[in-house]
Amino acid sequence: MKRIEAILQDVRFQKSLLRIEQLEQQRIFCRHGLEHLLDVARIAWILTMEGQLPLDKEIVYGAALLHDIGRDRQYEEQIPHHQASAGLAAEILPEAGYNLAETTLIIDAIAQHGKPNSEQSSLAQVLYQADKLSRNCFRCTVQDQCKWPEEKRNRTILW
Repeated sequence: MKRIEAILQDVRFQKSLLRIEQLEQQRIFCRHGLEHLLDVARIAWILTMEGQLPLDKEIVYGAALLHDIGRDRQYEEQIPHHQASAGLAAEILPEAGYNLAETTLIIDAIAQHGKPNSEQSSLAQVLYQADKLSRNCFRCTVQDQCKWPEEKRNRTILW
């Protein structure tokens, strides 16, 4: 997956990921480092295959790897992370080899990944679902302090 390697090697991606990890070092809730991004990518791909959705693996992985990459800007500049992530993705994706249609699809999915609705693309729906399923709320030691509504929490390893 040549384009995925290009994303992972992108200096902007690496810089943002490092900054997110630094900013979340003391965070007691779910973190948004590479482990989370890869979990979302793998779960999204499983959901894509199980749903027999017509999505390319590099599209699914690209969206998942970039969906939270703007978290550092949310923490430091109060820019909503989905907007900051979409903006950074718009810079990275074309340089990684994604065409305009693919870039637009991924950016739209990233921009919408926090609020599901039935009119979203299948990629946006898969990204939202995978993001939530990646969280192990059933094992969380600080769940009584979490502000996530109960319907967003993942209480099982099965879906």
